[in-house]
Amino acid sequence: MPLRVTFVAAARSSPLLAERFEDDRPLDQAGWGEVERAAQELLPLAAAELRYCSPTPRSRATGEGLGYAPLVQLALRDCGMGRWRGLTLGEAMAREPEAVDAWLADPRATPHGGESLVDFITRVGGWLDTRPVDDGCRVVAVAEPSVIRAALVYALKAPPSTYWNIDVRPLSTTSVTGRGGRWNLRFDGVSAQPSRA
Repeated sequence: MPLRVTFVAAARSSPLLAERFEDDRPLDQAGWGEVERAAQELLPLAAAELRYCSPTPRSRATGEGLGYAPLVQLALRDCGMGRWRGLTLGEAMAREPEAVDAWLADPRATPHGGESLVDFITRVGGWLDTRPVDDGCRVVAVAEPSVIRAALVYALKAPPSTYWNIDVRPLSTTSVTGRGGRWNLRFDGVSAQPSRA
C-alpha cells in the first residue's frame, strides 16, 4: 500500500484580498470559528501515524484546534518573499509593478530578493519525497494554501506556471499517494452508488 499524505489547508486569518506574503498573523476569531465548525469532519485525520504543520501561527493553531498535535516542519514554510514579506500583492504591485510582473511571469525570478517559485516548489517537493515509506503509513500536514499548491505542482510534475491555477480553500483537504518521486493526486469523497431498478 502506498504512502498517503493528506494536506489540510490552514484556516484563514484575513479576507483573501488582505492576505500577506509570509503572513505570520495568528488566527482571528472568524478563523477559530471555521476550525470549530470543521473539527468534527477533520478529526478522523488525527489517526494518521505522522502529523505535521507549517511553522506559521495559523497552521500550528489550526492543527492544534483540530486535535492533531502536529510537529512543525520548517520545509513547509511559505515561499521566502524577501522585501515583500508582510505586504499584500496589491501593496507590492503599487511599490514595484515591473518587479511583480516579472515575478508572476518567470517562475525562476526573484525580484523581491527572496526565493523563486521553482525553488519553493522544489523545497516542498523535497519534503514530500522524504516522508517515511512504511507500507500503509498515513501522514497529515496542516499547511498554508501556497505550500499545498507547491506540493501539488511537484507531485503532478506540472509546469511551475500551474501554481497560479490551483485554488486551495481554507480547511480543505487534498491527498497524494505514492512515494518519493512518484505521486498521484487522490480525490476522496462519497461515490454515487448506482441505483437498482
